Amino acid sequence: MAWRYSTLQTSKSARHVPSQILKWIALVSIAGAVGQGLHAAAVPAGLFLGPMLVAIVFGVCGAQMHMHRHIFRFGQGCVGLVVAHSVTWSVLVALAQSWHIMLVATFLTVTLSAIVGLGAVRYGGIPGSTAAWGTAPGAASAMVSMAEENGADSRVVATMQYVRVVCVVMIGSLVSHMFGASNLSVEVAPSDSPLPGTDLFNLLLSLGVILFGVSAGARMPAGALLMPLLIGGALQLTGMLDISMPAWLLAIAYGAIGCYIGLRFDRKTVLYVFKHLPAMILGAVILILLCACCAWLLAYATGTDFLSMYLATSPGGLDAMAIIAVETHADVGMVLAMQTLRLFGVILTGAYFAKQIIRLTQN
Repeated sequence: MAWRYSTLQTSKSARHVPSQILKWIALVSIAGAVGQGLHAAAVPAGLFLGPMLVAIVFGVCGAQMHMHRHIFRFGQGCVGLVVAHSVTWSVLVALAQSWHIMLVATFLTVTLSAIVGLGAVRYGGIPGSTAAWGTAPGAASAMVSMAEENGADSRVVATMQYVRVVCVVMIGSLVSHMFGASNLSVEVAPSDSPLPGTDLFNLLLSLGVILFGVSAGARMPAGALLMPLLIGGALQLTGMLDISMPAWLLAIAYGAIGCYIGLRFDRKTVLYVFKHLPAMILGAVILILLCACCAWLLAYATGTDFLSMYLATSPGGLDAMAIIAVETHADVGMVLAMQTLRLFGVILTGAYFAKQIIRLTQN
C-alpha cells in the first residue's frame, strides 16, 4: 500500500514539473510579447509595465508561480548600472546645489504618507500599525520586512505596498506620456538601443560590476540597485569603466522586475484584503495626487521640469521610477537622489511614524 502511495505521489510530481515549465513558457512568451508591444507603441517603461500586468493576471488566476529573488535582484542591478551611465561630474554638481530642495521634497512626501495612513485607519478600517507601514513611501520589500519585525500584518502591508506600486507605475507612465521629456539636458540611451561601447570586454566588466554590486548590497535596503549604481558610477567617473548594456539584457532586466512584482499578487491575498481594497486604491491615488501637487509647486519654484520632479517625489518603487526616468530621458540623477534620500528617511523614521499613527488613532 505504501509502495502504491509513493508511486502515485511520484507520478503526480512528474506531471507537475511539465505543467510548471509550460506555465513559465507561457508567462515569458506573453509577458515578452506584451512588453514589446507596449514598447513599440511608445508607452513609457512598456518593457517593465507589460510583464508586470501579465504576471498580475497569472498570479490572481492561481498560477502559483514564484520567481527566485536572485533573478529580481539581478534585474535591479542592471537598472542600477543603466542609471550609473548618467552619473557625470556635471550631474553631481547640480545635485549638490539642490540638496535643500531634496530635503523639503522628502519631508513633504513622508508627511503626506503619514496623513494618508491616518485616513486609512479612520475611514478604511485598516489597523494603525499596518496602515503606517502600508502607506510608507519606501521600497516595498524593505517596508514589508520592517512591518513584520514591528508586529504589523505583513500580508496586508505587502498588498498595500504593491497596489500602490501598480498605481504609481500606471499613473507615472500616463504622466510621462502626457508631458514627455525630450527637451531635457540629461541624456540617457533609450532601452531599445545598447549603451555606447558595447564590446565584449566592457560587457563582461559591466556584468561583473552588477554581480559584485548585487552581492555587496545584499544586506541593505534596495542594495541590489544602489550598489551597482554607486560602483558603476564611481568607475565611470574615474574612466575605469565604459558602461555597456545591450538592449536584450535591459529587456530581460525590466521584465524580471515586472514579473517578480506581478507574481506577488495571488487570489488568497486579494480575497483576504478584498473589503479593504477600495480604501487601499483610493489612499494610493490620493497620495500620488498630493505628491504630484507638491511636485508641481517645487518644479514651479525651482524652474525644474515637472516630469522629473514628479518622478522624484512619486511615492513608490525606486526601481520603477528609475526605469521610467531612463525611458523618458528625465533627470535621472535627481530622481534617484531624491528617491534614495526618501528611502533612507522612511527607514529611519518609519517605526516612529507607525507609533504616532497608532497613538493618534487610539485616542
